[in-house]
Amino acid sequence: MDKQSKATISISEAAKELGVSTKTLRRWTDAGKIKYERSVSNQRRFYLADIKRLMPRDLKQLDERITVNYARVSSHDQKADLVRQVQMLEAFSGSNGWQFETIQDLGSGLNYNKKGLKQLLKRIMAGDIGRLVITHKDRLLRFGSELVFAMCEEFNTEVVIVNKSIEETTFEMELATDMIELITVFSARLYGAKSHKNKRLIDGVAKAVEESK
Repeated sequence: MDKQSKATISISEAAKELGVSTKTLRRWTDAGKIKYERSVSNQRRFYLADIKRLMPRDLKQLDERITVNYARVSSHDQKADLVRQVQMLEAFSGSNGWQFETIQDLGSGLNYNKKGLKQLLKRIMAGDIGRLVITHKDRLLRFGSELVFAMCEEFNTEVVIVNKSIEETTFEMELATDMIELITVFSARLYGAKSHKNKRLIDGVAKAVEESK
């Protein structure tokens, strides 16, 4: 071991190096998350090389990260389902003793540009979220939820999926709503927003959906 590897610093110096308070650093060491040695005067001493190896992402993982519940429905007439979804997630997280926040989205599962989803992904990549709780994987995206799961794995975010019967009752209806939106977008591009052919197509699909409820 070279001199630099053997060099030790005090707890105040280590805290300054890491950009945290001495209270936080003392809590981490008491929990066994950072190694230290005792000096002859019984003071905590930290190896400078160990401290310098810690990256900002590592520091966030040393502390307790937040649990985030994510709830989503496709349309305004499903707001009651959104409320039940939020209640279910918060009851589940609360019963497990997790400190949590809840993000709600109102928008199609085909829409990758939802405000809540963008906020969720940004915080996952920042390393702020330790656990993501959803009622069903389609709450994230109708297609592409596996990409979000891969991102969670990369940033050490645990994913918890709570499957409940309420999800099954709304799944087909919400999927139909998403498909209407998809057809609307593509048919509008193909035929023009004012096309009579486009309007007949959308009216026909909407009627079929209504009859299937």
